[in-house]
Amino acid sequence: MKIAKIAEIFDSVQGEGIYAGVRQVFVRFFGCNLKCSFCDTPLAAYFEKTPDELCSEISKYSNFHSISLTGGEPLCQADFLKDLLPRTRALQHKIYLETNGALPQELQKIIDGVDIIAMDMKLPSSTRGSSQWPQHEGFLKVALKKGVFIKMVITKETELEDIFRARAIIRKANPCISVILQPDWHDGCATLLDKMVSFKRELVLYGIHDVRILPQAHKVAGIK
Repeated sequence: MKIAKIAEIFDSVQGEGIYAGVRQVFVRFFGCNLKCSFCDTPLAAYFEKTPDELCSEISKYSNFHSISLTGGEPLCQADFLKDLLPRTRALQHKIYLETNGALPQELQKIIDGVDIIAMDMKLPSSTRGSSQWPQHEGFLKVALKKGVFIKMVITKETELEDIFRARAIIRKANPCISVILQPDWHDGCATLLDKMVSFKRELVLYGIHDVRILPQAHKVAGIK
């Protein structure tokens, strides 16, 4: 039986994207395949759980919308998820996957067990890391089998060229995918507003139908 490295399990309100405000049980997986400059969840410790043990922990919670698999990067432990997800069906809650969108082959392994995909599109000028454009394009092809929306973190360093690359991938996949422009909390939401409005205009003019500017609501509210 597979064993997962888990950083924490808790219940709270989703603070990002189109599901902001819904109550979820968060399962934060340890480890990530990327290193983003704006990462707000550096993880130093973990505990181990089997699929049955993790389901037992989740079952202690009630009155929530969905189970959020977050990280880190949950798909780094896709083989564990493949064992876990069939067991979660007995809990009768939707599975919400928060992912950096850079592991399409791992997503393919578990796509049938997922209901909602919150996909980050990593802009290299924002992350200060290597580009993930081919991975994002392949990931979206798989993710479109389920409900998916895209989040892009905007920083002071984000360049328009990255928005052009992102919008081409999105329109090719499906121009009706909801796109969230999320200001980097470290840079301050207000200072980035003009830049985000400009980026939103570029996306909409290119034919992306639903583009929203949304901060991290849980940080605004001061909750976990």
